[in-house]
Amino acid sequence: MMNNLKTFKILTLGCKVNQYDSQVIREQLEKVGLRESDTTRKADCYVINTCTVTKSADSQSRNLIRSAKRENPQARIVVTGCYAHLNARNIQAIDGVDLIVNNDDKLALREHLLPYLEKSSPRQDVGISNFNGHTRAFVKVQDGCDNFCSFCKVPYVRGRSRSRPLDAIVREVKKLSQNGYKEVVLTGVCLGDYGRKLEPKRDIVEVIDALEEIDDIVRIRLSSIEAGDISDRLIAKMKSSKKLCAHLHIPFQSGDDRILKAMNRRDTRQAYINLVRTLKHAIPDIGISADIMIGFPGEGDKEFQNTLDFVQEVAPMRVHIFSFSPRDFTRLSHADTRIDSNVLKQRYGLLKELCDNVSTAFKQHFKNKAIEVLFEELKNGFWQGYTRNYLLVLVKNEGFNLLNTTTQVVIERITQSQMYAKLR
Repeated sequence: MMNNLKTFKILTLGCKVNQYDSQVIREQLEKVGLRESDTTRKADCYVINTCTVTKSADSQSRNLIRSAKRENPQARIVVTGCYAHLNARNIQAIDGVDLIVNNDDKLALREHLLPYLEKSSPRQDVGISNFNGHTRAFVKVQDGCDNFCSFCKVPYVRGRSRSRPLDAIVREVKKLSQNGYKEVVLTGVCLGDYGRKLEPKRDIVEVIDALEEIDDIVRIRLSSIEAGDISDRLIAKMKSSKKLCAHLHIPFQSGDDRILKAMNRRDTRQAYINLVRTLKHAIPDIGISADIMIGFPGEGDKEFQNTLDFVQEVAPMRVHIFSFSPRDFTRLSHADTRIDSNVLKQRYGLLKELCDNVSTAFKQHFKNKAIEVLFEELKNGFWQGYTRNYLLVLVKNEGFNLLNTTTQVVIERITQSQMYAKLR
């Protein structure tokens, strides 16, 4: 095990909230003199920020730990994040793990490493000023969840809902804007719950109002938000705002009322449909993306068909499809999940085909039209970036620099996953 640590790497799995937490850790370690190693070099310390939303995430977390130890057998291995929070015994069984830090202590991880640093410094405020490797910065405004969906482990590893003070969020975004960031993505485990426990109470629209006053921020985007948290006030704000992006990611999960009730979801199929109709009427070009789960215990052909019909009705522009995975500590941790693998595969194929079709149909509305893109990277000879409604657009590189610029383009060609354009 190494003393006098000089370099580190952070390996992150999971959601935008986890990515934000990794950036906080990164900046704290840099402030005490550690240097982040690039991908081609070994590090003295590896921080693995884990995820536990599915069994696959658990497996990926364990694999990252082992791969870090293989890369440098002498390194100090620190494991944190959601998988580490309640599964420390499983992690301790992995050879080479030196330190496990639960979510409650994650953002003070630097304190755990002080004995191994050449020097120490006063504890730094939690927050970020950059977002490593991104032209969009994720800003965590809320953490934790009080919903306790029957399939979900998140409330047990992230804790109860809590919100950051508005002034701390504004200070952080001002720092990000000063460092060249033009778009911020407001993130939270249950984003729409923002401010309900603050004194005085606030809501997510107040955060948007405050951030709109920062001149150099040209885009404010919301990450995943529950349907029940999309208020008339938020819809009106999205309709009128020149900075709030017209995109919402709504985790519908199922289009069947019986399954939704078993999931302990707060809304019904019809409530979802009515919300989408309201959104599309108010903001015709809005992009709506979604999570849909297949294979939930008790899901038969009828329930699955109801989900297919639901997706056809709401026509999301992008869908994340995932299979039910029993999670420890939840009501369904020991549920009978014996759905034939061939049936699951068939359902995935049918749902994926439908989702691809409705996504392509949505994109077709923008063919030959001018649209604004914030370009994020040059990749494989194309500048790539996103529209306000979260469509990926590619423009062939012809020697100009579009990095971190908002540019008008005209959509020329559309494929299943991408839109190709030319500068206007």
